[in-house]
Amino acid sequence: MKLLEERILKDGIVLGDNVLKVDNFLNHQIDPVLMQQLGDEFARYFADKKITKILTVETSGIVPAVFTGLALGVKVVFARKQKSLTMKDNLYSATVYSFTKDVTNEITISKQYLDENDHVLIIDDFLANGQATNGLMEICNQAGAEIAGVGIVIEKSFQKGRKILEEQGMDVYSLARIKSFEAGTVQFIEE
Repeated sequence: MKLLEERILKDGIVLGDNVLKVDNFLNHQIDPVLMQQLGDEFARYFADKKITKILTVETSGIVPAVFTGLALGVKVVFARKQKSLTMKDNLYSATVYSFTKDVTNEITISKQYLDENDHVLIIDDFLANGQATNGLMEICNQAGAEIAGVGIVIEKSFQKGRKILEEQGMDVYSLARIKSFEAGTVQFIEE
């Protein structure tokens, strides 16, 4: 998606070899106009998949997931990284490692919001090693829900996430695919 690539080049900051900081528009300060366009694009791509739920992980995946849910007219469920007092029992859960935060979280979703009748679209802000997406896929499997596809805002294609997901038969649609951070500059895969 050219618009997203232009925004990454304008406002993204490369930190080291593997980290792209996009807190100017995606995961600290939010550009709602851009997010609506991202949601519309995910909805266009996955329109024929009979999606009944959007699934993501808190927090950075929520905004693109909500705009996608709005465009598709379906509800959005997000996996929590911390159990609240109101979420003690009747949960699906999976363990997920976050590279950028260097922490492992148990993500959870209440069983009342996901079941075997759901056709789920997983949405996330980044795809690197596929840990978050695999955790969400594990939860879908526990619920007996069908996974219709995976929508990623920014994919770091030089890491193994896409390969892992495609080997599991997933339809992965990334709006921006980064080939490298060559000399501190973002290089995209041309499609």
